[in-house]
Amino acid sequence: MASPPAIAVEGLTVRRGGRPVLHGLSFSIAAGTVTGLLGPSGCGKTTLMRSIVGVQIVEAGRVEVLGTPAGSASLRARVGYVTQAPSVYRDLSVRENLRYFARVLAAPNERIEEAIETVALGEQADQVVASLSGGQSARVSLATALLGKPDLLVLDEPTVGLDPVLRRDLWATFRGLAAEGTTLLVSSHVMEEAEHCDELLLMREGELLATESPAALRARTGREQLDEAFLALIEERAAV
Repeated sequence: MASPPAIAVEGLTVRRGGRPVLHGLSFSIAAGTVTGLLGPSGCGKTTLMRSIVGVQIVEAGRVEVLGTPAGSASLRARVGYVTQAPSVYRDLSVRENLRYFARVLAAPNERIEEAIETVALGEQADQVVASLSGGQSARVSLATALLGKPDLLVLDEPTVGLDPVLRRDLWATFRGLAAEGTTLLVSSHVMEEAEHCDELLLMREGELLATESPAALRARTGREQLDEAFLALIEERAAV
């Protein structure tokens, strides 16, 4: 029997400020995969992620996470969410932040050093977050999300502002987590990052243009470059 999906969304509609943001989205994400959520800024990626982690009011539709309605109390220890803006205390060191969040999550102390190692911040562990670069601060946020060994990790633009080497290393970390069974949903507006994903959710103006693998997207559009394939989808939709 096939494993149940880690995320199942059906007919998801969201309005914010009286304006429609998501228009009846339906899709599923398999467990233990890396799915890229791609599209231009303002297309609804963050609203979709907020709906999945259960902090967004929805107008209509169904969102299930790990077999449970999104936002259920039982999911709090199983879902990690990293927002685009680092959500850690800037006046504490990296290790002090992780000690605090480990207590909040009731995570064992050994997870602190494991998380620091996973995000490659060992040399900065005792530095105050305010003294770190933007990319390093983002990795501190990721480390806090890893403390509880979540089954699902939702990452909103985690590679923004990172140099190519750090971006490569972070994607290697994501692949390693998926190999251990974690499901990852990673948003980006950079199409080249689609190459790192098992599956893609391609969004524009609150709608899903495609839900398929990079290889399937190339085959469907006849374009080798994924950014060109995305443009071909937009042109195809406009012609309908």
